[in-house]
Amino acid sequence: MKKILVIGSTVVDVIINLEEYLPKTGQDVHIRSQKMSLGGCAYNVSDSIRHFQVPYVLFSPVGTGAYGDFLRNALAQKGISSPIPTPAMDNGCCYCFIEKTGERTFISYHGAEYLFKKEWFSLLDPEEFDFVYICGLEIEERTGNNIIEFLEKNPRLTVFFAPGPRLTVIEPERIRRLFALSPVLHVNETEAMEASHKNTITEAAAELFSLTHNTVIITLGKEGCYYYDGKKGEQIPPCPAIQTDTIGAGDSHIGSVMACLKQGDDLAEAIRKANRVAAEVVGTTGALLPDDVFQSLEFNYKSPGQQPCGEACLHA
Repeated sequence: MKKILVIGSTVVDVIINLEEYLPKTGQDVHIRSQKMSLGGCAYNVSDSIRHFQVPYVLFSPVGTGAYGDFLRNALAQKGISSPIPTPAMDNGCCYCFIEKTGERTFISYHGAEYLFKKEWFSLLDPEEFDFVYICGLEIEERTGNNIIEFLEKNPRLTVFFAPGPRLTVIEPERIRRLFALSPVLHVNETEAMEASHKNTITEAAAELFSLTHNTVIITLGKEGCYYYDGKKGEQIPPCPAIQTDTIGAGDSHIGSVMACLKQGDDLAEAIRKANRVAAEVVGTTGALLPDDVFQSLEFNYKSPGQQPCGEACLHA
């Protein structure tokens, strides 16, 4: 089995649990708790792939400074390393503010983790891979063209593009070049509507497909997930979940989709399993599932039409 190449950031998530809601300007509030954790879109995606025991390479720079040291130690404890040498630049972090509802707000300090030098890609053997994951944050940065050029030189790779909210702010020429590679597009409902300028999910998916000529996957929160492959559209129901926080739900979803496709599942089944994983992430503090929790997951859950949803449902 060929590997999945995961290109993107590994950062420290500083998870701050608020008593109530985000404070207003001038307020003085206390928090319930805080902790530091491995995070970043690429790392979160790679961890979901790892759970399915699918081979992958995390292609992610880890910088210097206190956050870089934390990451290197944490990755080493897990036996994970990136082919990229340590850049002479501080690593950043992401402050994750969690409200009592479980909704999250990110405030990011960008550092070395988002910048990719052209020569680093010579460290890869493209023949080892068939799938590649990319995120919008790295494409938006000043070195984003280096990632795009690598993909353009290796058009046989199937690109899975999860741009997040950056889809509508990335330089249009970069988006044009990426869409010309026919990526599988993974977005949430808000992102799909904003990027397509359409009024319904089915219209949005069809419009985005007309730009990429490949499958469009749209996560729908408590309504599950919709996909359109150019021939048919289908809505996959959500898995019941009790929401703790939404950190990493979208990352775990696309990572699981990629891994399940590699294992031979069709797209609908891959999304169904990804819904299950993401629902568990929503019910867990932080972006990552402990190994024992993943191993306990059942993938034969009933749809909400057969059993009631929990107190809250999947928000990917």
